[in-house]
Order: sequence, then structure tokens, then C-alpha cells
Amino acid sequence: MRKLENKELERLDIAGFKKAKKTPIILILDNIRSLNNIGSVFRTADAFLVEKIYLCGITAIPPHKDIRKTALGATESVDWEYRKNTLELVEELKATGVMTCAIEQAEHATMLNDFKINQELPIALIFGNEVKGVSQEVVSVSDVVLEIPQFGTKHSLNISVSAGIAIWDIWAKFSGQK
Repeated sequence: MRKLENKELERLDIAGFKKAKKTPIILILDNIRSLNNIGSVFRTADAFLVEKIYLCGITAIPPHKDIRKTALGATESVDWEYRKNTLELVEELKATGVMTCAIEQAEHATMLNDFKINQELPIALIFGNEVKGVSQEVVSVSDVVLEIPQFGTKHSLNISVSAGIAIWDIWAKFSGQK
């Protein structure tokens, strides 16, 4: 087996990405502190043709060298917007028919692997602060809380890892892979 060279991967350029049909996934980053985590989420969003990223509260915005370091150019391909207030954004998206899903550990959470999507509705995945998680007020208004099953001793996953798992799972469900 031989590793493929980048030119053999036939990836989209930025113009092609902008024109491509997007996966109806919206990401909301609720007060993310780490610039490297933000960049990593952009890179994963690019990989799965995510529709848009909302950067909320204290979440830093591009351009920034530490975001750029992990995003590897994805801040140029993936649409993004800054919003000061996560709660207002979630309520606005809900009013337009977007299903809002907080990725969090909460009472009555649905395990991500058990979650069934409605192919007709776009989904907003909400990821929270590295220490405090998704704010309680946002969890309370979300349509659903999705929990990533974990089986070890730790209580949580890094936000960029959580984003990668959740985005892949929802992408696979939209694309008929699951």
C-alpha cells in the first residue's frame, strides 16, 4: 500500500468549495477559549462541507495566527460569522426551522449514536467552553441535547475532538452512510 500524495486527493479549491452543495450542518462555538481548538473546528468543518460556523461570545475570530496554524486555510473556505450572544442566535435559528443540538452531558440527553436526524431539517451543533461546556441557558432552549458516549475515567473530550466525532456522525447520517 502506498500513501497518496496531496495532488492525488483531488480536493476542491476554495472556489469549488464555495460552489459545492453543503451538508446542512451549522456549528455554534459557545465561548471557546483555545484558538487552536477554533482552528481545528474550521478544518473539520471544511472536510465535511459544513454550511457555516458561528463564533460566539469570547470565541476569537479569524484572522489570527493561532487559528490559522490549525485551520490550514479553512477560515477562507468555510463561511463564518461572529455573534456576541449565543442564546439569541440559537433562538433565531430555531425560529427559521433549524434543529438545535447542544453537545453536552445533561439529564435526558440522547446518545449521539442513537440520534435520528430529520433529512428535511438543517442541524446546528452547539459546542461549549473547554471548562464550563455549553451554557445552561443555551442547553435549556436547545431542541435536543446530544451526548457522546464515553467509557473511560475522564468526564469530557476536547472540544475539537467532540466536534470531529459529532460532525462526522451527523454528516454520515445525512449522506446515508449510517
